[in-house]
Amino acid sequence: MSELLEFLRTHEEAFHFRFQKKSNPDGYEANAFTWLRALSAAAKAGLIPAQNTTHDRFSIRTGEDLARALTTPEHGRPLALGAVIEDAVAKRELIPLRTFLDAKTTIYAKSWVPSPWQVIQWGLRQLGAGSGDLGEDKLVAGNFVVVANVEAAAKAVLDEASKTVTSNMSRIFSRDLFQQTFAPPLALPSISENDMSILLTHLARDKSALSYSPESGTIKFAPTSANPTPITDTDTNIASVRTLIASLERQIPHLQTQISTLTQTAKDAISSQQPLMAKSALRSKKLATAKLEQRIATLTQLEEVYDKIEQASDQVEMVRVTEASGQALRELNKQTGGAERVQDVMEGLREEMMDVDEIGRVVAEIGTEGIDEGEVEGELEEMEKVERVKREAVERLERERREEAERVAKDKSDADEAERTRLKLAELDEIGVGTAPTRHTEEKAAEPVI
Repeated sequence: MSELLEFLRTHEEAFHFRFQKKSNPDGYEANAFTWLRALSAAAKAGLIPAQNTTHDRFSIRTGEDLARALTTPEHGRPLALGAVIEDAVAKRELIPLRTFLDAKTTIYAKSWVPSPWQVIQWGLRQLGAGSGDLGEDKLVAGNFVVVANVEAAAKAVLDEASKTVTSNMSRIFSRDLFQQTFAPPLALPSISENDMSILLTHLARDKSALSYSPESGTIKFAPTSANPTPITDTDTNIASVRTLIASLERQIPHLQTQISTLTQTAKDAISSQQPLMAKSALRSKKLATAKLEQRIATLTQLEEVYDKIEQASDQVEMVRVTEASGQALRELNKQTGGAERVQDVMEGLREEMMDVDEIGRVVAEIGTEGIDEGEVEGELEEMEKVERVKREAVERLERERREEAERVAKDKSDADEAERTRLKLAELDEIGVGTAPTRHTEEKAAEPVI
């Protein structure tokens, strides 16, 4: 037994709380919420008693089996279980299975089939579940959809579909292919028939996420940001092809493994001197090999057919979009009125622009009336003369600054050159080079002059 059901077994107060509905409403609500949450989690884990070996995850079957499963030696039967079911039904957290599947409007509508609710509540009261008495509750036998579980599963399916559904063809599933694709994201080994019907009804009616045909078992997800489209015979055929391809893809690895196993069995039989067993394994291997080749050939052919169907589907979509684009262009061209109307509009626009230019010229002429052009020319000439004098003064100052800078640079260069020459002469004097010419000159002076 799971921890959730163990909680229900070991908490005495949670087993007998109907009397709190009047004496302690807050405690009643808290206990009812705890019970429902635990039952929902137990259903999701597949721990609620079922009529057969298949456990439903999105619904709870109430009745004697459930009451017996929750009975403990310490506390006996859970007397408040009927109150939990009644309260959850009143809040639409649990919905009778048949009512859920047969409803034509979404369960989120404010006025969702009110008369059946009254009938259900009346039936519960007739069975003692809604009388409000402090005695033992009677648990009505029935099958109720757990809305929270269905909503969580729908979200997981739509999240997975957003990743895997990438083309028009990949939006189409059979029931078998849907189960193979979406059971793993739901962390389920498989989806029961009841759960499949509940989930598909919720996605189609309440979420508007897909179209579903119970007759053909075909499922088609809605395009992104669009409403679902009806199921057609073409959709059913595509679903059949996709399902067969998926089935063959699962069979091929199994056959390959079988062939490898039979090959090893034959080798082991030969090694152990068992020729009959080796022959039997080899015969089985031949049969499995032929079956594998047949499956591969069929899969190859189906994949080619599928590619052609997908190509044709894309072409149909392209033609549809092109046709819609053409219709849109026709409507827009109709709104413009054709080329002649556009020409008339452009001609009128040019005329209006010419009128604006003419008005501008007239306004300009009005503004210049009474003005002496000679005075204007004289003032302009005087302003130009002042500006010319300013410019010449600026140029002269700039020239003088430049010449002064050049002179200072030249004086500095001459001073640097004179300093270098002095330093070189001083260096020659230190090494004695400068005295030799002096002695030679003195000797020459002492020689007699002839």
